Amino acid sequence: MVKIMNHEYVLPLIDISLLNSDYLEDRMQVVQALDRACKEVGFLYIQGEQFQPELFDKLKEIAESYFAQDENQKMQNYIGFSKNHSGYVPIGEEQFKANVYDLKEAYDINYDYQEIENRRPLLGPTQWPNDPQFKEQVLAYYQHIKAIGHQLFKAFALALELEEDYFDAHLKHAPSQLRLIHYPFNPNAEDQFGIGAHTDYECFTLLFPTAEGLQVLDKQGEWIDIPVIENTMVMNIGDMMEILSNGRYLATKHRVKRVKQERYSFPLFFSCDYDYIIQPIIKNEVPHYPPMKGGEHLFNQTAQTFRYLKQRIASGELVLENARPLYSFGLNEQGEVS
Repeated sequence: MVKIMNHEYVLPLIDISLLNSDYLEDRMQVVQALDRACKEVGFLYIQGEQFQPELFDKLKEIAESYFAQDENQKMQNYIGFSKNHSGYVPIGEEQFKANVYDLKEAYDINYDYQEIENRRPLLGPTQWPNDPQFKEQVLAYYQHIKAIGHQLFKAFALALELEEDYFDAHLKHAPSQLRLIHYPFNPNAEDQFGIGAHTDYECFTLLFPTAEGLQVLDKQGEWIDIPVIENTMVMNIGDMMEILSNGRYLATKHRVKRVKQERYSFPLFFSCDYDYIIQPIIKNEVPHYPPMKGGEHLFNQTAQTFRYLKQRIASGELVLENARPLYSFGLNEQGEVS
């Protein structure tokens, strides 16, 4: 367990190394710890022999190099130019609340789906900058963390009393997105936020941050600082896993407060295949959530936060179907389910 600053609140720290074991009883040790942490908190640290630190270092180096370019150069790959929501995200592009934008820039990397058939708004070739080293190093990190995420999907299947390979059939072409996020140095950082309060839309997130700033809303409705711990990743539950678990795990609201130092953050958001129906999968339980199309939910939530997509909605070019409002999952600041 890890003590958070001066608070009595703690986050679990789970070693997932035994997910590599050939023995089910070893893997179940991780499963039980993961299940407990996700039920009680929904946010945790993970560490394990699976991690390749050199890939983390190279990702940070390539991100520093990319974001150091001038704005005109970065805007050549503006996300609004892509057909599947990938590319450069300038400061001010994302808004979780009206007239309030996030003080960050980002580069969004998708699954890089190359097939012509079955493309979706979030599934297609990634828009890459004209830099082979960027593509090589970012893809190497993506594939590395994706493999760890698939181990965790197996662990969730066991935790929910399903066959261990239950999710395998639903992860063939998942639109799981990696974001390279840059928070520039800001000497006037107080009382501003890099990312407003939100839940993640997908099943779960694996995050590699380089500096403090992340805050989590606990079950008492208090915002808790989450420090950076070397050689760990931060993991949290998203909307889709809340539904799949029938509320056993709640999506956890979080935000990023502005800190003065320059900061990078690299979340990989794990979803199931675009057409997979997200609905409670717990045996012998009355479903507490209606089913929804996973990819549709993911795109709808995205379209309600990105300026270029909101402009298309306003013009009538884009019409959302079955869109739920933002903040539809997790706990609110009164400690109640949204």
